[in-house]
Amino acid sequence: MILVTGGLGFIGSHVALSLMAQGYEVVLVDNLSNANLQTLERLEYISGMYVPFVKVDLRNTPALNKVFEQYSIEAVIHTAGFKSLHESSLKPLEYYNDNVSCIMSLLRAMQRTGVRTLVHLSSLAVYGKSSLNLEEYEPFDYTYPNPYVRSQQMIETIIQDTFKTDNEWKIAILRLSNVVGAFEHGILGENIPPLPKNIVPLALQVAAMQRDALELQHQAQTKDHTVERSFIHVLDVADAISASLLWLQTQYNVCEAFNICRDEITSIQQLLKVIEQQTQSPIKTLIAPDKHQEFDQLGGTTGKAHTVLHWKPQRSLQQMIDDEWRFYQNVLQGR
Repeated sequence: MILVTGGLGFIGSHVALSLMAQGYEVVLVDNLSNANLQTLERLEYISGMYVPFVKVDLRNTPALNKVFEQYSIEAVIHTAGFKSLHESSLKPLEYYNDNVSCIMSLLRAMQRTGVRTLVHLSSLAVYGKSSLNLEEYEPFDYTYPNPYVRSQQMIETIIQDTFKTDNEWKIAILRLSNVVGAFEHGILGENIPPLPKNIVPLALQVAAMQRDALELQHQAQTKDHTVERSFIHVLDVADAISASLLWLQTQYNVCEAFNICRDEITSIQQLLKVIEQQTQSPIKTLIAPDKHQEFDQLGGTTGKAHTVLHWKPQRSLQQMIDDEWRFYQNVLQGR
């Protein structure tokens, strides 16, 4: 059985569905801070199966220990955590408390119960560098002044230090680019709040005429002065996690990091054009009045993931937008 933390969140729910489709048994834990029980209903409807779920805050180690004691857990997929660079600058204590405390509590519970297989979802932002060709061997820039980035760097350091203490650990760290998309049939996707933190949900709100316009910064050192990003379909992420689990089954005492992204780089201006094409709706933008710190460029190489995990992304940016738009329309129509 596989434990998925943040199991009712955007990535966690798609990972759970993908694993169940492959015959794995899963148990989901989530504190519902960024999720709701409707996602659990959707998972059970799609799979036609009962999905074990426990509402628990990962920082509550005694409660988490009980989950490990109740279920025969063999591996953990850690998707829980706060993930906004801008928000972390406004709420640094919340980000350090949630992200760092969660991994410490999780590793302690795993140590206590003898579970030693972990797939941790990190971010390309963890390098603390603006680049389109980040490689796994590059050292982190620990001086980058952003609480989210620093929390991810701390998490990876904690994982590495824990790994060194026990030769039974088998760990894969997946450093993700910007995750977009939804399950193909539009019945599972990202729960978009009234005030989204990410660009695609904001743009979809404009396309659905729920928002007049979105604010866009034009101060990046790029061709069109908007930041450049690699985007990846949430189901490609799920495939990478499955590939990581299979690889870890063949390993002994390993802790490796892999970039999980697409080689194609897209500026935010180009992204909005794709969204306009796929939704057949104009996306009005306004110049953002305040500049907040961002990486001008963020992309990585995936040769290591291809060679070691035999993984490559399969889905285009157009499919990501199509799938997320289809799900969003279904939600608006009450389906």
